[in-house]
Amino acid sequence: MNNQLATLECLLFAWGDLLKLSEIAQVLEVSKPLCKELLLEYEEKLKQEERGLRLVQVEDSYQLSTKPELFAKVQEYAKGKQKKSLSNAAMETLSIVAYQQPILKTDIEEIRGVRCDQVLKNLMDAELVEVVDRLEVPGRPNVYGTTEFFLKKFGLKSIEDLPSQEIANEPLNFLEE
Repeated sequence: MNNQLATLECLLFAWGDLLKLSEIAQVLEVSKPLCKELLLEYEEKLKQEERGLRLVQVEDSYQLSTKPELFAKVQEYAKGKQKKSLSNAAMETLSIVAYQQPILKTDIEEIRGVRCDQVLKNLMDAELVEVVDRLEVPGRPNVYGTTEFFLKKFGLKSIEDLPSQEIANEPLNFLEE
């Protein structure tokens, strides 16, 4: 049971987004009722140990979240870090959006081979990427593109001023020196 709770905690932490009960049960290789018991037990442990996280339930999905009473501290810290440079994942995602725009999140994820929800959110928070449209299909997925701030930040007059993709795809030799 402890191993299952540890796996549950790891899964919720690593995934970051909402996970359906059925998905969690599948990963833990348990039935849905047993999975629900594990979630309730984990939620109680979080409450009893007065930890900084809580388990949030939205319909039949679960996610780890900061406790509301501690959010102000996290937000205060994050404000001081907003000027930090972009991670490799963010730069990779940003370049995909810049060169392939307009583009769907699913297309970005297909190119990168990993989920990009948080990276896209961070790029939107940094005002480098924005939702430029919504596709007229069921679910109406967002279509992403770069912003005017992106152009200013990278010293471009227009998106056409981006280096050609052949140049952009060449390795940065100066990094190897």
